[in-house]
Amino acid sequence: MANSFKAWLNHWIPDLDSRIWILAGGRLLSQVGIGFTLFYAPIFFVDQVGLSATQVGLGLGIGSLAGMLGRFLGGSMSDSPHWGRRPVLLCSALVSALADLVLVLANDFPIFVLGNLLMGFGIGLYWPSTEAVVADITPEANHNEAFALVRLADSLGLGLGVIFGGWLIAATGAYRALFVIDGVTYLLFFALIYFTIAETLAVQADRPSIWRGWGLALSNTSLLIYVLVNVLFTTYLAQVQSTLPVYFYQFVGGPEQQGLSEATLSLLFTWHVILAAGLQMPVARRLTALSQTRGLMISACLWGMGFVLVGLAGISGDFPVVWAAAALSIMAVAMVAYTPIATALVVMLAPKSQRGIYLSINSMCWAVGYFIGPPLGGWALDQGAAIANGFWLAMALTAVPALGILHYLEQCLE
Repeated sequence: MANSFKAWLNHWIPDLDSRIWILAGGRLLSQVGIGFTLFYAPIFFVDQVGLSATQVGLGLGIGSLAGMLGRFLGGSMSDSPHWGRRPVLLCSALVSALADLVLVLANDFPIFVLGNLLMGFGIGLYWPSTEAVVADITPEANHNEAFALVRLADSLGLGLGVIFGGWLIAATGAYRALFVIDGVTYLLFFALIYFTIAETLAVQADRPSIWRGWGLALSNTSLLIYVLVNVLFTTYLAQVQSTLPVYFYQFVGGPEQQGLSEATLSLLFTWHVILAAGLQMPVARRLTALSQTRGLMISACLWGMGFVLVGLAGISGDFPVVWAAAALSIMAVAMVAYTPIATALVVMLAPKSQRGIYLSINSMCWAVGYFIGPPLGGWALDQGAAIANGFWLAMALTAVPALGILHYLEQCLE
C-alpha cells in the first residue's frame, strides 16, 4: 500500500529542486493578490470610478508599454554579473507594491494610468528573472514540468484570489481593499525571496556583453518566428483577463437581464482558474510526448473554439451562463497547454549565457499582447452589442494564421 502511494505521488508530483517549490510558493502568494484585482479592477474602474471601457483598456495598454521597458531591463540585468536574477526579483516586488498604493488612490484617468505604468514596469522586471531562476536550477529534461509547476502555483493563487476577492466584494463592496491586499502580498513575496532564494546566475568567462547578447538573440530566426505567434497567444490571454469580464458583465444575459452579476462572474472565473490549476500538470505531462510546436498548435485550436463559445454566449438568449462556462473551460485547457511549453521552447532556443535576454524577449510578447488586447477589446465593447459579439468570432479566426506560423516554425526546428 505504501509503495503504491509513493508510486502515485511520484507520478503526479515532480521530483524538483527544493528552490523550485519555494519559488512556486512565493508565486502562489503574489498571484493571490493579483487574483484579487485582475478580474474585478476593470469592472471597478468602469462601473464605480466612471472611466469608459476604452479608457480602462488604454490604461492597461499603456501599462504594458512600461512593461516592455521593465522586461528589457529585467532580462538584461538578470544576465549581468553586476546584478543577477535575485536583485531584479526584489526590485520587481517593491515597484509592484508601490503601484498598488497608487491604484488605491486612483479616482481619475491620469492616476489610473500612473498606477498601471508602475504595475507594468514591476511585472516587466519580474518575468524574465523568475523564469531564468527556474531554468537555472532545473535540468533540461525537467523544464516542462518545472515551468508547469510554477504555472500551477500561479493558477492556484489566482483561483484563491478570485474566490476571496469575489467574497469580499459581495460582502463589503470594498473594491479598493483589493489593491491594499495585493500590495501586501508583493511585500510578503519580497521577504520570501530575500530570505530563501540565493543568486542562481552562473559566472561565465565567455559571457557576451548585454548589447551583443541582444544582437545575437534578435538574429535567431526561429526565435523571431516564435515571437509572431506568441504575441497572438498573449493577446488571447489579455482578452480573457481584461475584456471578457466586462463583456460578460455588460452584454451576456437572458431577455430579462442584461449582463451577468458579479457573483456569477466570480463563480465562472473561479471555475476557470481552478480547472486550469487541476489540469496544469496532467496536460503538461501528456503534451511532453509531442513536440513543443505541436503542443502549441493544440492550444491554438482550443483558443479558437473558446472564442466561438464566447460569441455564442452573447448572441444566445438561452442558457448564457452555460455557454460562458463552456468557453472558460475550453480556454482553461488552452492556457495550460500554452504557458509551460512556450517558456520551455524559449529556454531550449537560448544559450545559457543569454537566458535572461531570451526570456525577456518572450516576456515582451506578453507586454505587446497586453498592449494590443485591452484597448482593442475595450473599443469593441464601446461600439455596442453587435460589434462586441462579432469581436469574439473575429478573434477565433486568428487561430488560423497562428497554426500556419507554428507549422512553419516546426519545419525550421527539424
